Amino acid sequence: MGKPKYYDFCVHAAPDGDHTASELVSLARYFGYSGIALANHSDKLPDKKPVLPPIEGFEVVRGIELVEENPSKLHSLIGKFRNSVDVLIVHGGSEAVNRAALENARVDILNHPAFDRSSGLNQVLAKAAAENGVSIGITLRPLLHSRGSRRIRLLSDLKANLDLARKYEVSLVLCSDAMSCFDLRSPMETLALAEICGLEEDEALDAISTVPERILAKNRPGPGYVREGIEVLEGDGLF
Repeated sequence: MGKPKYYDFCVHAAPDGDHTASELVSLARYFGYSGIALANHSDKLPDKKPVLPPIEGFEVVRGIELVEENPSKLHSLIGKFRNSVDVLIVHGGSEAVNRAALENARVDILNHPAFDRSSGLNQVLAKAAAENGVSIGITLRPLLHSRGSRRIRLLSDLKANLDLARKYEVSLVLCSDAMSCFDLRSPMETLALAEICGLEEDEALDAISTVPERILAKNRPGPGYVREGIEVLEGDGLF
């Protein structure tokens, strides 16, 4: 097997975050990533798409993190942005938003599913995530910026989500959720932090490599693609 490719699928550039897309891309490449998703929140999109020069061996992925508390409006936003991005993330929180995201197969990742102790994931939502192929995001920034009882609560919520993800075979995506260059961590640091948070080594590696690659493959079908489950193959002149 070759060396795995590492991805950070949730990075926020200016005006959402503190640093430009170019600065974040440069640092992520230096850290050893194969690519990052610039996924600003939908209420903090740049006026113009950042123009970045092609970087050999590194990919800048188009992403967005949708922020909307009304499930009906959320579905409209999903339809609006789905075909223009490679990674579509929903910023979760309330049970209604979590449910709307996890029951929609056009969503790639649900971040921040726990808003308070009465929300987050449950068996019904975990099953919906598995059935619709929606991954759960494990975001490091909230953990790194929290202390005391808040960090304990976040780790407790994460453990509960991990237990459900394992039970229902829900995919996980491990990302920085960086709002600045100071929030980015190298792939090795990210994997180490993930294990401290309770992920097994193979789970963490899948969440930063295999699952992101699978999301890209799903959203960038080859030239013979018609729709899911159907592919046009080149014939040999017999038909």
